[in-house]
Amino acid sequence: DKDCFEDVPVFLTDYGRDVVEHSSNVRTCSASIAATNITVNPVPFNRGFYQLNIRIYIKIVAEACISPGNICEFEGVAVVEKKVVLFGSEGNVNVFKSELSGDCFCGKGCRYTKTNNLPVAVLETVDPIILSAKVVEPAQHCHCNCCCSIDEVPECVCANFHEDLHDDRECPKLLVSLGLFSVVRIERPAQYLINAVEYCVPEKECHTPVD
Repeated sequence: DKDCFEDVPVFLTDYGRDVVEHSSNVRTCSASIAATNITVNPVPFNRGFYQLNIRIYIKIVAEACISPGNICEFEGVAVVEKKVVLFGSEGNVNVFKSELSGDCFCGKGCRYTKTNNLPVAVLETVDPIILSAKVVEPAQHCHCNCCCSIDEVPECVCANFHEDLHDDRECPKLLVSLGLFSVVRIERPAQYLINAVEYCVPEKECHTPVD
């Protein structure tokens, strides 16, 4: 897929919020994927189809000009969401796998773990491309493009920043447009039957004809 997410709000740190509020010009430097969250749900009344809800957390690095010759760099996170419906066939069987365990009375027992063969979602993507960036006043910002709130950002993403992230609706907002190339697939364990053909060692020699 080739997706374009327009006017995505960026959750900034305290330092980044102050910089944007007092800056005259803002320019984005880079964007990298910090984490993803993928959920797989079966589609009702369509057996074998699954809906994938993909939420991608993107770390944004930008810089702003506070005064002539004074450039400050700050960070933030942008959150985009993507939904995909794929066919993954049906599989309602239970899978048991044996693992060596040392808690058996003989010390060499086996432990069985129970799993299922539900499909597993896989997302392959590269770091997004920043198409544009702008700073808007609170009155000009529409919150309909926000797919989550600041409280829904996981701790593993917040750990990438030295300060806490905030979403102050009374301050100017940094909006970015992102281009994302991705490949989404679902996979599951399966069994295949391969025909085996008998073979024998040849008894005759192969002579190459000589001109």
